Amino acid sequence: MNDQKKQKTETEQELRKRIGDLSYEVTQNAATEYPFTGRYDDFFEKGLYVDVVSGEPLFTSMDKYNSGCGWPAFTRPVRQDAVAQRRDLSHGMIRTEVRSSGSGSHLGHVFTDGPLEYGGLRYCINSASLRFIPYEELEKQGYGAYLYLFRK
Repeated sequence: MNDQKKQKTETEQELRKRIGDLSYEVTQNAATEYPFTGRYDDFFEKGLYVDVVSGEPLFTSMDKYNSGCGWPAFTRPVRQDAVAQRRDLSHGMIRTEVRSSGSGSHLGHVFTDGPLEYGGLRYCINSASLRFIPYEELEKQGYGAYLYLFRK
């Protein structure tokens, strides 16, 4: 999880090189990847999704579902304070933007049309803002403290 230390000392060019152009545009400039093109849209392996910039844990596969919207959809973050929300009036719409609390990375938006049995929220997140840590590698990659989230 030393991505957070890197992030604080990286230049914009170094960050862009480390995470790639699309991830940079999404996380730093609130761009949106095209629907149905992100690597995690139709991806359902067991594991943890972290902020591609900071490595901060954001979502688990336990809360991921296929909403059909074209982007990865989650019913909730790993912790309420893992994400920050703010009003987004861009593109002639009224939406609620979701950002990573730690790094401020733009992640996507949250909507109120999610599964009611799980609270009714749909966190519609750009794949380019995420890095996936397979369940089997959580301990090895420094995320062992999050193993409990998979014991439901």
